[in-house]
Amino acid sequence: MRKNIPWIIVLVVVFIVLGGLSFTVNMYFDYLWFAELGKEVIFTTTLYAQSALCTLTLLAGFLFLYVNFTVANRAPGLIEIGIPTPTGQITALRIQPETVQRMAGLGALAVGLMVGTSFASRWEMVWSWLHRVPFGEVDPVFGRDISFYFFSLPFWRDVVQTGLLLVVAAVVGSVVIYYFKGAMSWRTVRNGAVRCGRAGVHISSLGALAFVFLALGAWLGRYELLFGSNDVFSGASYADLHARLPMAVVQAVAALAGAGLWLYSAFSARIRTGVYAVVLYVAVAFLGGIYPSVVQKFFVDPNELDKESPQIAHNIKATLKAYGLDRVEERDLSGDKALTPQDIERNAPTIHSIRLWDHEPLLDALKQIQEIRTYYDFVSVDNDRYHFNGELQQTMLSARELNSSSLPERNWINERLSYTHGYGIALGPVNRMTSEGLPVLHAQNIPPASAYPAFKVTRPEIYFGELTRGYAVVGTGQEEFDYPSGEENVYTKYKGSGGVQVGSLLRKLLFAIYFRDFNIALSPLVTSESRFMYFRSVGERLSRLAPFLMLDRDPYMVVSEGKLYWIQDAYTVSDRYPYSTATAGVGNYMRNSVKMVMDAYDGDVDMYVADPDDPVIKVWQSVFPGVFRPISDIPQDLGLHLRYPEDIFQVQTYVYSTYHMTAPHIFYNKEDLWQIPSIASGRGDAPMSPYYTIMRLPQEESEEFIQMLPFTPGRKDNLSAWMVARSDGKDYGRLVVYRFPKQKLVYGPRQIIARISQDAEIARQISLWDQRGSQVIQGNLLIIPIEEALLYIRPLYLRAESGKIPELKRVIVAYENRIAMEETLEASIGKIFQQNLSLPAQGAAPLADGDGGAPAPVVRPAGAAPAAPESGASDATQLIDKAGDAYNRAIAAQRAGDWAKYGEELKKLGETLEELKGRNRAQ
Repeated sequence: MRKNIPWIIVLVVVFIVLGGLSFTVNMYFDYLWFAELGKEVIFTTTLYAQSALCTLTLLAGFLFLYVNFTVANRAPGLIEIGIPTPTGQITALRIQPETVQRMAGLGALAVGLMVGTSFASRWEMVWSWLHRVPFGEVDPVFGRDISFYFFSLPFWRDVVQTGLLLVVAAVVGSVVIYYFKGAMSWRTVRNGAVRCGRAGVHISSLGALAFVFLALGAWLGRYELLFGSNDVFSGASYADLHARLPMAVVQAVAALAGAGLWLYSAFSARIRTGVYAVVLYVAVAFLGGIYPSVVQKFFVDPNELDKESPQIAHNIKATLKAYGLDRVEERDLSGDKALTPQDIERNAPTIHSIRLWDHEPLLDALKQIQEIRTYYDFVSVDNDRYHFNGELQQTMLSARELNSSSLPERNWINERLSYTHGYGIALGPVNRMTSEGLPVLHAQNIPPASAYPAFKVTRPEIYFGELTRGYAVVGTGQEEFDYPSGEENVYTKYKGSGGVQVGSLLRKLLFAIYFRDFNIALSPLVTSESRFMYFRSVGERLSRLAPFLMLDRDPYMVVSEGKLYWIQDAYTVSDRYPYSTATAGVGNYMRNSVKMVMDAYDGDVDMYVADPDDPVIKVWQSVFPGVFRPISDIPQDLGLHLRYPEDIFQVQTYVYSTYHMTAPHIFYNKEDLWQIPSIASGRGDAPMSPYYTIMRLPQEESEEFIQMLPFTPGRKDNLSAWMVARSDGKDYGRLVVYRFPKQKLVYGPRQIIARISQDAEIARQISLWDQRGSQVIQGNLLIIPIEEALLYIRPLYLRAESGKIPELKRVIVAYENRIAMEETLEASIGKIFQQNLSLPAQGAAPLADGDGGAPAPVVRPAGAAPAAPESGASDATQLIDKAGDAYNRAIAAQRAGDWAKYGEELKKLGETLEELKGRNRAQ
């Protein structure tokens, strides 16, 4: 055994050294990462806060326990432990006081370390308390500023709980020492008088301290009543205020009385007084559990509405305030406005922005026609708006990202040094399609091609995106793959400032340790000029930069002055707003306080304060000075693309569906409960999701970019209201609810879908497609307000049995009792109103050809029927269109891997070209 001891010590030392080295290296490169972003104050403040808290609480806990253990160890006597021998005899092992002292010190250090690390992990709570700011609002019960509940109450609650834990640990440790030393005697006789013994004084004093902490806990527990919940509302109920609150005061007084009894026990040598303290506290706690139930059953339940009305009013007011719904503007609609063709023509920009491409079909189409290579991938589709062709138009954009898991040859050089970035975007209007039902793209192909200045991308490389997982090394001896060009590839060198530079051989070796990848150390391709990019995915990068913020689930890409940026909405959330109702995954307080902008090429991040009145973000601005910038500092072009985020709007609509009832008796009876409509989908019924559109709101003068969602009455399917969140200019963030008269029947989504399904002509056409082996995909139903009436729009997509590309084939429009399904939106609307409409057409400049890209497709607006040829138009124009269609179908078939279809379309193209050539000769 002794021969093995040195090896064990060596292994322990090696383990400690390696662990310490790994920790130091991680801290070092974390600092370099924050410094690269110019946000090192976040790293240093966090490190200082955690270190200071860990040190202070560890030291306090250690000293408190060590002093108590030392007092116990000074009691007379030795610790003796009986050890059986092989002969059956018992040998006494005596442990000297010095050994006990060392063991006690180790135990105190271990508990102190646990307390220190626990407090260090909650540094955000402590630093928020140190930098707290007032809300300027008070709770309705105690009259305290709301900041007390956000910042002070959690801090003092943790202090009390930690203090009680240390006292309990001191009692347990001291009792163990006294017991084994044989000194656990409560009484002693001195000079003929009976007095409390050393152990009695010590344990009684600790008991008194424990009861002081119990009293503080009971006193603070009064405030926690404001976060209660029951079946009707959230917050303190009548029973809480008139039973639990007084009993909490009684319990605090009982605990203080218990502390006094323990102190009396320390000097009276009567252990029974300490027992009386425990019995008193337990009895009061027991009564505190029974008395509120009695009050609830005999005083509240028989007349609940009358008793709870004041508390319900508090809950309604607090919930609306906590979610920013207290500023909702409600407008009533007459419900009697009948749409005319002139109304449709006056609202042409709204019609032009009706989204006919749902995210999933569009994503499937882009994957087939724009991924170009197997290692590119489109992850999501983002809604935004741009000014072009003289008007504001809604667009859908998707980034072409590199998916390293799909590389044809996966090795370290390819994944880390060569294939480092995605390339370009696909962007098009939400409502336009080619003659084949494919999406029209205003920006497409590799290299990016666009005829519109707003969409010209001069820096298309995407080093930081949603799929960029793991580290990449740029500026190495290995050329970076840029993009494919026919049979050849184009290579590049990174020219930006993103990433952490290697600089020296030592840092190169440390990088190898940090990433646990010794290819870094061994590769001559990684030089001192190389730069390591890590934490590159949008979510990981931004959540690591600001872990105290909650990120929206949908970061979206923006084209601005030729560069690509990610915009990420971030929220301040909490569960500490008194009387507010909580939402799962969020808490009971939510603000969209921060807009984050990240450069897709360099990875630079700027954080802008979008809600300067939010007290929580004010605290973080104080904690991290210089990190946040005012929203007025955002570049003007980027500012035009800020939008009201979807996550908070979903939460707000969910909350408002109940809390628009501001009268307590209506709220209690749920007389006017709303719900978010559910629509059948492939996965069963699912609530409608909010959607973006451009429209002119009723009673407004011009079109704007908004997000909206309808409401139906509880357990009914007709429409009762709809809410919009505005995103443009000075109206950004304003919420408006439009309400229909209760006596007016307005069809809801489920009713419209049922009527569409019952339409004989639509059902016949869908059955015919199904019989031919095609898959019919029914798109999302959109409710589009026009003036004070509603249009219901549902696109239909067709996916061939052998293909993967969904094609937009029909548009269903419903208005009042009329339903139409035609090839285009305008044709359907025209059929509804039984006349041709004259909508201003959207421009469609052709795209310039790019390497590997198709010629400009023949396009038509989804809001415009195919134009009839003018009198005298030549047949040659029609043949050119026919040839273009055949070419587009051939390219689509090639990308889908349908070679039979590809050959068939090429044959048609050749026949059309021969016919065109013959006509030219005849002329």
